[in-house]
Amino acid sequence: MSEPIQFWNRETRSVDTEKVLGEGAVRWLYGSRLGQKLVDSVLSRRFISEVYGLYQSSPASRRKIARFVREFDINLDEYEGAPYSSFNDFFIRKFKPGARPFVEDESRLAAFAEARYLAFERIDSNQLFPVKGSFLTAEALLGKAGAAAPFIGGPMLLARLCPVDYHRFHFPDDGRTEKSWRVPGRLHSVNPWALKYRGEIFATNERQVSILETRNFGRLAYIEVGALCVGRIVQSWKVSEKNSEFLRGIEKGYFLFGGSTVIVLGEPGRWRPDADLLEQTARKRETFAKLGSAIATRL
Repeated sequence: MSEPIQFWNRETRSVDTEKVLGEGAVRWLYGSRLGQKLVDSVLSRRFISEVYGLYQSSPASRRKIARFVREFDINLDEYEGAPYSSFNDFFIRKFKPGARPFVEDESRLAAFAEARYLAFERIDSNQLFPVKGSFLTAEALLGKAGAAAPFIGGPMLLARLCPVDYHRFHFPDDGRTEKSWRVPGRLHSVNPWALKYRGEIFATNERQVSILETRNFGRLAYIEVGALCVGRIVQSWKVSEKNSEFLRGIEKGYFLFGGSTVIVLGEPGRWRPDADLLEQTARKRETFAKLGSAIATRL
């Protein structure tokens, strides 16, 4: 039996236990031989998540919302958009204006998602958590060896978005998009229990990659990782030849239904994750941080 998933809550300064959507199913799928065979052969294929996503976008899915809100204690007063037309409409709900201000200090990197964070000063082949060594290298995450060179030996922030979380992701600083690409792959769960059994998930799941040149933190590799039952990764910010610039706090995109992950890689010597995030990561524990709060410092 896997241990409960615990994380450090920055807001309450306490260790909290995560409520996992579909807990029994996740444990069985990734903790048993039969479940692992089923997820490898069928459930991790894209069409399964796409079909499930169609249901989540249908009017029939609205009946799930009230129970979901009660079970996971979601404060709807923070969000706009109700009533919702489908579960996916609820899932991608937006915060009300001003609910999540972005840190204004230009020396501080803003949290790009409201999520549970892991932080590393340097990613290399000796990194053992949360996934096995080589799978945390820049080459494996980006899917292009040439693109990885600026980030080798640099810092990393890994933000895991649970199904109960706000599922939009934002730009952490002013800047412009240099280039972007899609890395095809499967759609495994990104739950820590799944990672325990399949350490390569972040390097084999489908990913959307953007290389950002930021005003205060140098070049960033911004990686959105798809997951089991995530119907789509949607890019809200449309990049064109005439418009590649963005501002701190602007929405970059969102995930349709399912738990997901955003990973940000930095160049060596440009910034350092906050001490509390590093400390909790060393304890093999994630830190919950609110969207827009400060999570790293320019060097």
